[in-house]
Amino acid sequence: MELTVGAVLEGKVKSITNFGAFVALPENKTGMVHISEVANAYVSDIRQHLTEGQDVKVVVIGNENGKINLSIKRLEPKPQRENNARPGGFRQGDRPQRREGGFQNREGGFQNRDGGNRSARPAPVQPAAPKTADQLFEEKLKAFMTESDSKLSSIKAYSDRSKGRRR
Repeated sequence: MELTVGAVLEGKVKSITNFGAFVALPENKTGMVHISEVANAYVSDIRQHLTEGQDVKVVVIGNENGKINLSIKRLEPKPQRENNARPGGFRQGDRPQRREGGFQNREGGFQNRDGGNRSARPAPVQPAAPKTADQLFEEKLKAFMTESDSKLSSIKAYSDRSKGRRR
């Protein structure tokens, strides 16, 4: 029997490692379920989800060079999330913003480190207008002049110190 990708099989957990579990399949074949394919949630210790000798239902997700890759989580229904929600409870582009003493929550209020809320909502910041080529040149020239003055000052100070030592 050829194990094709997508085939759903019954197997028995033979052994467990830190990175996954080896599962005995029909016809004396063995496949591996990587730790990332055990459950829909983050798995830090695979032994909390599987035990040796446990019967499991798996799906073949790869079969290359005699190595059979299996998944348990792909047979489970995906957990429902809030619209556009991402892991960690934030929608895309909705990361908490760090403010003095706390974080901004989704509703626009702030949450203190101790969990209390502050309702002050900051005024929206208008993006700056794009700078013209002349403005960019002026900024670069100003930065260059400031750096040059600083270097000349340090050279002059060194020169003045070394003059006092000569006789």
